[in-house]
Amino acid sequence: MTPVMASPFLSKLEAAAKRVEEIDRLLAEPPPRTQQGEIQRLNKERAELHPQADLYDEFVAWLKQVAEAEAMLEDPGAAADMKELAREELKDLQKRKAELEGRARELLIVKDPRDDKNTFIEVRAGTGGEEAALFAAELVRMYTRYAERRRWRMEIIDSSLTDHGGIKDAVLLIEGKRVYSRFKHESGVHRVQRVPATEASGRIHTSTVTVAVMPEAEEVDVQIDPKDLRIDTFCSSGAGGQSVNTTYSAVRITHIPTGIVVSCQDERSQLKNRNKAMRNLRSRVLEAEKERQDSEIAQQRKSQVGTGDRSEKIRTYNFPQNRVTDHRIGLTLHHLDHVLQGDLDEILDALIAADQNPEPA
Repeated sequence: MTPVMASPFLSKLEAAAKRVEEIDRLLAEPPPRTQQGEIQRLNKERAELHPQADLYDEFVAWLKQVAEAEAMLEDPGAAADMKELAREELKDLQKRKAELEGRARELLIVKDPRDDKNTFIEVRAGTGGEEAALFAAELVRMYTRYAERRRWRMEIIDSSLTDHGGIKDAVLLIEGKRVYSRFKHESGVHRVQRVPATEASGRIHTSTVTVAVMPEAEEVDVQIDPKDLRIDTFCSSGAGGQSVNTTYSAVRITHIPTGIVVSCQDERSQLKNRNKAMRNLRSRVLEAEKERQDSEIAQQRKSQVGTGDRSEKIRTYNFPQNRVTDHRIGLTLHHLDHVLQGDLDEILDALIAADQNPEPA
């Protein structure tokens, strides 16, 4: 094989093409051999692999052209002008190879299979008391505004408020296209530096908020035995214990084997609260199971948020300088006010690019 024919991408593209053929055979089987959930999963996998399969067909056609041109060059009976044409064609095919490999490189970037999942975001006040709780509320608003910009659906599943408008902790559910792919790098300790409104001396205080990001688990991802659940109901309440709903519509679910506890009081219907709490529980149980299977998985809640100590920061929000700095990639922006209004794309794009290209070219 000549250098023009060699390509490191062929084997991966061929594997994708074979998998598409296999999926087509599976989808051709009549129900009930293939269940509805499995059909959806296979269709989704096929849609993801189809561009690679198409590119493999282009590579095969390109290889055929290379073989024909080389055969012409090696043919002792071929006329000189035909051999010259073959040499020129091989030069063009070398350029074509670069174009094909560029497309293959983009298609074969390893994708997180959870990128398309709906996402739970847990925001929890860390070090700093009421000031941390007030900033936790600002982060919740920031994520809400970003979701609105992307036209995603966002709702607060559960929250615990303070008397001064802060948030001790809150769980958000965000639904939309590729939500997890955008939010997964938000996990960690967010540090805020500013002068609290209650600070008479004007000293800058440093507080922290922890953020955990968990992709929503589907029922096919994790099976929960109802016998392993303890379900309690209670009255919904707002800040300071003020009664919001005098019926027992709020739901708290405990997964006994893992000790995971979730609650939801967002709806007036107990059934709706229970369904939302179960969605949250499935995601947390799945994360716990992944942590058990592989301690190196980076998205687990405990490794994401650490202890909430200031030294574990992933990002700093400095109000006096209107500055936000992401310490993982050394990115600093001087429009914190815009970021808090949900203008997060510049930061998120840089984090995603760094994740896909960890080493400089």
